[in-house]
Amino acid sequence: MDEDIVIINTNTRTEKIKNFFINNKKKLIIVISVIILIIFGFFIYEDLKKKNRIELANRYNFATINFISGDKTKVENELIEIVNKRDRAYSPLALYFLIDNNIIIENNRINELFDIIINETSLEKEIKNLVIFKKALFNSDFETENNLIQILNPIINSDSIWKSHALYLMGEYFYFKNEKKKSNEFFNQIIVLENSNPNIKLEAKKRLNSDFSE
Repeated sequence: MDEDIVIINTNTRTEKIKNFFINNKKKLIIVISVIILIIFGFFIYEDLKKKNRIELANRYNFATINFISGDKTKVENELIEIVNKRDRAYSPLALYFLIDNNIIIENNRINELFDIIINETSLEKEIKNLVIFKKALFNSDFETENNLIQILNPIINSDSIWKSHALYLMGEYFYFKNEKKKSNEFFNQIIVLENSNPNIKLEAKKRLNSDFSE
């Protein structure tokens, strides 16, 4: 008797499953098709992204080689276009090359390119903080105290590995403006900071011992 009940239950369950697939055949086909398309789409997207990255690398290398060889025609525009591609690797490299080689000398234009990378490019957290620090370093020769601190605030108000670098930059900034009290405050922050870069902490101690000791 029990075996008969088990057989009936099994047959009933099988029939329900069969009916489910028959009644929902179109829906299941659509769902499976969508899943297949998503999988294929992902691999196609990754392939295109890889090809675009290779193309961008070639463009960057070609532009820098042309500049070094003396053929500076269109180098500036090409590097700016690479920055505007918002690539996490080659956009920052293109900007640094523009700055290091004085290809663009207008401060506002450089800062606009920095903002594209900082605000519109998908970067890892600490890479973004590094770009922010480099922007502050670039601006430190001509920007006001408030503007420079505003640039560095995302780093100073965080636990970033670049925080001690940012504090040291501000310490040096005020030191060369002969504002020793403000400079002292930033150097002392480096000393008490738990994750200060060892070299930066050493330089801060040297500055405090040589210029602020009584």
